Amino acid sequence: VAPESAAVGNLARVRDGDSIELDVANRRLGVELDDAELAVRRAAWTPPRPAQPGGGYAGLYREHVLQADRGADFDFLVGCRGSEPTR
Repeated sequence: VAPESAAVGNLARVRDGDSIELDVANRRLGVELDDAELAVRRAAWTPPRPAQPGGGYAGLYREHVLQADRGADFDFLVGCRGSEPTR
């Protein structure tokens, strides 16, 4: 979820208590909010501070973790775990 949130999708506006929909068959992850509530949250939203440059795991994560619909795994590991992805 974090990569999608950082890309300023609707999951960036999730709050405690919100319901999250996970539809594995259709490869969809989303927040169950109506358009009016999303509009209110979008208007009140302020972007997070840019990530500080750096190394280590945090740097690898920022640079290489894929969006949730693509597995939320490191991009350089796709296809390296014994089977090719089916998508």
